[in-house]
Amino acid sequence: MANLGHIARESSDITRLAQYYKEVFGFEEIESPDFGDLKVKWINLPGAFAMHIIQRNPSTKLPEGPYSATSPVRDPSHLPMGHHICFTVSDFDSFLRSLKEKGIETFQKSLPDGKVKQVFFFDPDGNGLEVASRSES
Repeated sequence: MANLGHIARESSDITRLAQYYKEVFGFEEIESPDFGDLKVKWINLPGAFAMHIIQRNPSTKLPEGPYSATSPVRDPSHLPMGHHICFTVSDFDSFLRSLKEKGIETFQKSLPDGKVKQVFFFDPDGNGLEVASRSES
């Protein structure tokens, strides 16, 4: 059986991105190895998985974030068909209010059967995120 161990995200500002995930999702900073010139911040979502935030190489020609597979613009309504990570929460409405209080632009929808609510948005580096209500079994 496989489990998700970690997700790696590259960032030009690893402190800002780590702080965002701590504030929005409740990640906690954990001990990071010393890789010398390569700066990293490791954060963990207790009971779920870790995220390794890696300092972006300034000489790379790759885009800062994937934005979306369907559009070159930062529009959360394009994320359902684009690259994103999905989290689930037990209190969807409360989580949605917290995003609005933080001024985060979102796009909301539900699965066709209406049982799962979804909200899509971007982190500060343009990585796509989804938060879904836990499905009713």
